[in-house]
Amino acid sequence: MKRKLIAAIGIAGMMVSIAACGGGSGDDGKKAGADGYAGETLTVWVMDGSSPDQWQKDVAAAFEKKTKAKVKFEVQTWNGIQQKLTTALSEENPPDVFEIGNTQTPAYAKTGGLADLADLKSSIGTDWSESLNESAVFDGKQYAAPWFVVNRVVVYNKKVWADAGIKELPKTRDEFYADLKTIGDKTDAEPIYLPGQNWYHFVGLAIGEGAELVKKDGDKYVSNLADPKVAAAMETYKKFQSLSKAPKDKDEATPQQGEVFAKGKTGAFIGMGWEAGIAIETNPAIEKDLGYFTIPGATAEKPEGVFLGGSNLAVAAGSKKQELAKEFLKVTLSDEFEGALAKANGVIPNKDSLQSNLKGNAAAEAAAPAAGGGGTTPLIPEWAAVENAPNPIKTYMTAVLNGKSTAEAAKQVEEEFNKRLSQQQ
Repeated sequence: MKRKLIAAIGIAGMMVSIAACGGGSGDDGKKAGADGYAGETLTVWVMDGSSPDQWQKDVAAAFEKKTKAKVKFEVQTWNGIQQKLTTALSEENPPDVFEIGNTQTPAYAKTGGLADLADLKSSIGTDWSESLNESAVFDGKQYAAPWFVVNRVVVYNKKVWADAGIKELPKTRDEFYADLKTIGDKTDAEPIYLPGQNWYHFVGLAIGEGAELVKKDGDKYVSNLADPKVAAAMETYKKFQSLSKAPKDKDEATPQQGEVFAKGKTGAFIGMGWEAGIAIETNPAIEKDLGYFTIPGATAEKPEGVFLGGSNLAVAAGSKKQELAKEFLKVTLSDEFEGALAKANGVIPNKDSLQSNLKGNAAAEAAAPAAGGGGTTPLIPEWAAVENAPNPIKTYMTAVLNGKSTAEAAKQVEEEFNKRLSQQQ
């Protein structure tokens, strides 16, 4: 799961134009009738780690029972998937259905590679979570279906917190900060491990402030890092980072923060649930002390903003089996199989009503409350180039943490930020 999630939320690279080809909305071969789609085979690309083998077998069986057609799952790796998918969508026989990173969706929609799924939304998606469905919509049209997301939580060391005399988990941002200060004052542990460039957490803070990282200037997008709401998010980040000994110019993977936490001398870190697995793998004895809670927001009523990284399911505009593809999505996104995937993988499902399937998975239960108020990086095709190394947002963060004002830091990266937003897609 680790490899998949890193790739799903770290979208980068440029895309070339995709020319939709093939048979439009019709299906080749047999149409649905007395024999359903007997003899047809649907090709579905899913990413490594996204769906368990048994889940695929169960979905295939239900799909065949409903349509009399078969499904062929082809598992892909995230490394190089953008170019591979771009090429496939321009050819005569693209995959009929494919998994796509949620922040990748606008770029593929813009180039014409995705079929319009408005009818699917109206038939089975009326109760899809708005925060999850946002990434599946481009220019007001439904170009994909939300499948699942994941988001960050607070992973904490129960022993360290107990040694500090803390008896209740914090419900607000101020309480969280006060508890971390207490850990620093009363124990020899580092209160929180928060490297200076854990930029997806910063994006979450910006989402919580209602901030936008880009703005429109005429007919183009430009940096909005100078906005006071963005600055407020960075000031919150700076306040918590001041309690950490982590480097100000590194991200959460350099080193892996789970490995740091495994030493037992850290009160908490902010990360994905699977990162706790890194800690356990490094030091199995730490497992008994692991705990999770939702990142507290400014008030007890609303959790902190979080970045939602995950996947959508789309139908190729060039598929000759679009109606059959939609039947597959109706099966896959049904409460039965959407719920089963959430239970198996601990991912947030596309409906709030299905979150009961997360019961018993402590990390997922902690993540779920924040999902409804979460969001993503800007859902524009131009965004992809921004995340290429060196990421200007990381540069901005380090500059602030090293003493520059938020305005000065925003100005420092503005030229590079805007240059990347202006690159042709």
